[in-house]
Amino acid sequence: MNRVEPLSVSALTAQIKEILEEQVGEVSVQGEISNLRHQSSGHYYFTLKDEGSQIPCALFKGSALRLGVQPQDGAKVVAEGEVSVYAPRGAYQLIVRNLEPAGKGDLHQRFEELKRKLEAEGLFSAERKREIPDFVERVVMVTSPTGAAVRDAIHVLQRRCPRIRITVFGVKVQGEGAAEEVADAIGEIGSRNLADVVMVVRGGGSLEDLWAFNEEVVARAVVASPIPVISGVGHETDFTICDFVADVRAPTPSAAAEIVSRPDEDWREEVRGWGERLAEAVIDFVEEKKRRLGDLAGSYVFREPGKMVEMSGQRVDELAVQLMRGLERGWRYRKQYAEGLLGRWSALRPERRLREFSLRVQAALDRLRAMGPEETLKRGYALVQSPEGKLIRKVEPARRQGDLVVRFADGRVEVQVKGKKE
Repeated sequence: MNRVEPLSVSALTAQIKEILEEQVGEVSVQGEISNLRHQSSGHYYFTLKDEGSQIPCALFKGSALRLGVQPQDGAKVVAEGEVSVYAPRGAYQLIVRNLEPAGKGDLHQRFEELKRKLEAEGLFSAERKREIPDFVERVVMVTSPTGAAVRDAIHVLQRRCPRIRITVFGVKVQGEGAAEEVADAIGEIGSRNLADVVMVVRGGGSLEDLWAFNEEVVARAVVASPIPVISGVGHETDFTICDFVADVRAPTPSAAAEIVSRPDEDWREEVRGWGERLAEAVIDFVEEKKRRLGDLAGSYVFREPGKMVEMSGQRVDELAVQLMRGLERGWRYRKQYAEGLLGRWSALRPERRLREFSLRVQAALDRLRAMGPEETLKRGYALVQSPEGKLIRKVEPARRQGDLVVRFADGRVEVQVKGKKE
């Protein structure tokens, strides 16, 4: 039997490491974090386990800084990385490059599906959204009454604009039933007209922590609200469905408070500016009127009023003369026109014209009578008619008719046609 050359422990470990890295390579593993250690170097070491097994994991500082969440004991996560061997102990381990909460992929998919649906309905459209009032007196915050977010927002409001009346509508902001509580609160505030602006605020957290603000019931409540809604949910890098449908999205709860709380000093300064502009306008108006009055006082009317009266009297006399001349010219014209009409009427000699017209009418009547049927009959002609009085002009209709009436100038005779065609 050939004897195999023995390997050193380091050589065997190196071979195992090479095989694992080549054959297994990059993996994605789901499990629960336990035995978490965070070293001063910034590295994390923990065990990823499930019901039947466990694997040591190392999350180095560079990868940890890129994560959106930090590992916690008991958290169910999906770890992505490479399987390797830690040579000093001869133990295999998972070098973690990325870490996400378990189920986050499903949440991301649900988030994108709802986002596409509401966007297609036009609920994200800027045209639908309303302006925040310039002068806000009542603010209602829909939030957890014990969270840091509400304390920060109240502090900003009181510091910038103490006159604003603040109401906190306490709701759950995480966990089962949170979305329904938020939606109900928004609906009640709108139905009772409790505010000028509604602020929906919550501190930062993971996708799961903020999920209540990604539910459709909250989005519908924000859209239906008759009162403008500001969404200040999470940190600046967090985006929720509530942010997209709200009238204004603020990056943080404190930023939401700043949007609605224009400092009173700003208002006072603006009012002072209005007062100054009004005073300047009044002064300019008075000065213009004074200048105009001075111009009028120095005019010819006020300096020589007697002469103005005399000139006006002279003008009246001139107009009176022109009026009399115009009336006289008009009278002469009308008189000449009337005399011309009388002359033309006399020249027409209406008696002779009437006799001439009567003679022409009589001649026309005589011509009409000469062309009539009675005069034709007197000249020896006859009319052939049917018994019904219809005029017969040709032989064939006369034969078909049989019985005829022949009309003369002095009467009529009934005749019967011989040789009538049957």
